Formats: sequence, C-alpha cells, structure tokens
Amino acid sequence: MYAQDQNAGAQSAAQTPANGAYVPVNPLSGVRYDNRFDLSLGMAYDHMKAGPTLLQGSNLGGLDASGSMWLTKHWGLEGSGRAYVGTSGAGVNSAGPGGGPLKGPMVKQYFFVGGPEWLGPHNLHGALVAHLLVGGVYGDFQKDLLGKPPAIFDFYYNQVAPAAIIGGHFDLNRSTHWVFRISPDAVMTHYTFSDAPISSQSFGQFDVNFAISVGLEYKFKRKR
Repeated sequence: MYAQDQNAGAQSAAQTPANGAYVPVNPLSGVRYDNRFDLSLGMAYDHMKAGPTLLQGSNLGGLDASGSMWLTKHWGLEGSGRAYVGTSGAGVNSAGPGGGPLKGPMVKQYFFVGGPEWLGPHNLHGALVAHLLVGGVYGDFQKDLLGKPPAIFDFYYNQVAPAAIIGGHFDLNRSTHWVFRISPDAVMTHYTFSDAPISSQSFGQFDVNFAISVGLEYKFKRKR
C-alpha cells in the first residue's frame, strides 16, 4: 500500500508543470474581422507597354500603399497609391547618341485609385479580399527621350489617363494585427497617342496588364 501511494504521488508530480514551464499560446487566437481601418505596404511589380505599337513590354518595380475603411463586416472602401519605375524597349529609331538607336529609356507610372472591396472566405489563418478600384494614372514616358517627340520611339507622351484595377488580396494572418499580404491584379490604363493608331487591345481602348505586390498589412484595434 505504501509503495502504491509513492507511485501515485510521483505520477501526480510528473503531471504538474513546474514554475516557468513553457505554456503554448496561439498568436492567432485574437484574430477578428471587426476592425474599422487597416493599412498595407508592399513591394510591387507591374507590366506595361510604353506605346500602343511597341512589341517589347516593360517590367517595372515599385511600391504599393493601400488603406481601407470597413463599413460592415464584408464591405469596405479601399484607396491605393502605386508607383512603378523601370526601363522599356523602344521602336526602331536613329535618334540616340551619335545617330544610333536609343535603347532602354526609363518609364514611370503613378496610380491613384479607390473603390469598393469585399471580404470573402476567411478564418483565423487568412482571408480572401476582392476589390474594384478606379481613378487615374500618370505616365512619365519622355524623361529619357533626349527632348525628341515620343512618337519617334512609338511612345506615349506624358499624361494623366483613366485607370482601373481589378483583383484583390490573399491575406495570411501572422498575429492579431499583422498580416502577410499578396495582391495580384489586372491593371487597365487608357493612354492616348495622337500621332499613331490607338491601341486595339481587349476591353475597348484599354491596355490590360498584370501587376502584383507582396508586403504587410496592419489592422488597427478600433472596432466598428
């Protein structure tokens, strides 16, 4: 009987955690979808064409900054500012230094768009968010054209044009407030070119390209 009591006491002591023992905590236990505001910032990629007849596209890199105000659990308003920069191929020309062709001029795009977003399937681990953003884009195409007309290079001229972005976010929750975010989008722009036929790509007169950004989102604590 004494031996049995000793064994029972030993088992009880073995099952009782000592002071300072590790207690696992789920960092996602406080994840909620009732925040009013959130902000995100990511490294961004955008493909575009600097002119309506260019065969070579441009691969641009930059930043994507977005913010949301949630009106209900599923519906909110999103605003986004995006800046991209890179180099582009140019049409056949002899306008470069020494009478040779100009190669690799720099081009830039600056988007300012906003519109509705919808919170789709979601749980503690992540969420899918869709958005439709409309607004404008400033295209800077003439910086490296040596002061010559952009039509010589099959480029657009510098201009502000209508733009729309359709896509969304793949969100992966890392804590109550921090989210790892991937944002793939279809980007539509409507640049005009008075010296050559306007682009005849799909969606009427809009040029449709792909963009994606990867970064972090922060959800503010204030609730609706």
